[in-house]
Amino acid sequence: QVLLVESGGESVQTGGSLRLSCSASGDRYTPICMAWFRTVPGTKSREGVATISSDGTTSYVDSVKGRFTISQDHALNMLYLQMSNLKPEDTGMYYCAADPDGRRTRLGSGYCSRSMYGYDYWGQGTQVTVSS
Repeated sequence: QVLLVESGGESVQTGGSLRLSCSASGDRYTPICMAWFRTVPGTKSREGVATISSDGTTSYVDSVKGRFTISQDHALNMLYLQMSNLKPEDTGMYYCAADPDGRRTRLGSGYCSRSMYGYDYWGQGTQVTVSS
């Protein structure tokens, strides 16, 4: 079992910055794959924004490359998402997710999947609103 709790979501203006945090606790304190997802407007789907493996391999959806940075602190059991140059289309509920053993999300290339399927543990979400 892994318990994930997000924080840091706020309302900001276009061009602003935010840092989201996710605390992880449970049986495996360093999941093989962790990720940030956000809601897709008008759907029940969640878009994989960024992923990170336990060895630090990262991946990003094209729309956030160069603006967002995912990182983790193993000692504190924390996952972060630093977001800069925010745009209105970044608005949404942001979720932290984990796949402790990586069986369903760790790819042969070493990256972690950005598909929501395979991540068994999810936080409750934190709302990010970017106004123009």
